[in-house]
Amino acid sequence: MEAIVKTNLQLPGQTAHYVGKVRDVYSIEGDYLVMVVSDRISAFDVVLPKGIPFKGQVLNQIAAKFLDATADILPNWKIATPDPMVTIGHKCEPFKVEMVIRGYLSGHAWREYKAGKRTICGVEMPEGMVENQKFPTPIITPTTKAAEGHDEDISKEEIIAQGIVSREDYEQLEKYTRAIFQRGTEIAAKMGLILVDTKYEFGKKNGVIYLMDEIHTPDSSRYFYAEGYEERLAKGEKQKQLSKEFVREWLMANGFQGQEGQQVPEMTPEIVSSITERYIELYEQIVGEKFVKAECNDVEARIKQNVSDFLATL
Repeated sequence: MEAIVKTNLQLPGQTAHYVGKVRDVYSIEGDYLVMVVSDRISAFDVVLPKGIPFKGQVLNQIAAKFLDATADILPNWKIATPDPMVTIGHKCEPFKVEMVIRGYLSGHAWREYKAGKRTICGVEMPEGMVENQKFPTPIITPTTKAAEGHDEDISKEEIIAQGIVSREDYEQLEKYTRAIFQRGTEIAAKMGLILVDTKYEFGKKNGVIYLMDEIHTPDSSRYFYAEGYEERLAKGEKQKQLSKEFVREWLMANGFQGQEGQQVPEMTPEIVSSITERYIELYEQIVGEKFVKAECNDVEARIKQNVSDFLATL
C-alpha cells in the first residue's frame, strides 16, 4: 500500500482545511472536526520526506481506544471513527499549551539533566538520578504550543502570569493530566509495559474542558518494556522501548537533529518498511490485539465516502 501523505477531501459543510505535521484537519460548519491521521512522519519538528504505510491507521486506532478508556475522567472530543484513519469530533478552542507529564527521567528531561540542569519548566528534579530512573512522583513539564517550529518549555507560573491559561483552568488541567496518566500507566502495566512520559492537549467547548487530539500513541508517548527494566537500569543499559525514539535515533546516527543546514538521510524502501513494521509492533503491544491492515486501492476515496456517510448522520 502507498503511504497517504496528503488529502484534499472537499467534504459537505466544510468551512476550513488545516494541514498539521501529521494530521489533515477539516472543519465542518464550525462545530465538528474531521481529523485524518496521515502516514506522514515527523521528528525533531521536521516532517520527513517519505510517508510510512499504515502509520496513520495505527495512531488513529490507538488514540480512539485510549480516548474511550479515559472518557469517565473527563469529556473528550471524539464522536466517531468512521474510517481506520479518521476521527470525527467536537471542535474546541484549544489551550495554547501542551501538558507533558513524565514518570521517568528520559528523553528531553534526561538531556537537560545530563547538561547539568536540575530544574525543568520550574520543576525541581532530584540530585543523583540516572537515565530512565523513575521520578518519586510524576512531574508535569508543559510546553507552549508553537504554530511553527519548536515547542518551548514553560513553567506553570509563566503560563499563569502571561495569561496563556487562567490559574483555575491550569490547575484543573494538571489534575486531569495526572488522572489520565495514572489510567494509562495501569493499562500499560497489564500489557507488560511502562508508560514513561506523554503529552496531552486540551480545549474548551461551551465552557467545558475537553481532552483533544491523540493520547497514549507511540508518537505522543514513550513506553518501556517492564520485563528487564530494573536489570537494564542497574547495568546502565538502554531500555527496550516502544516509541518513535527509534526514528530519532536513526536520524541522529545519520547526522540529523533538525538543525539548520542538516540533511535528512535517505529513506530507502527498507528503512520505510522497517518503520511500518515497528509501528505495527507498537500497536499490537500497546493494544494487545492483532493489527488488521485496512487494504484498499484508493484510500482517499474510501476515506471521503466513509466520512461523508457519517457526516450525513450528524
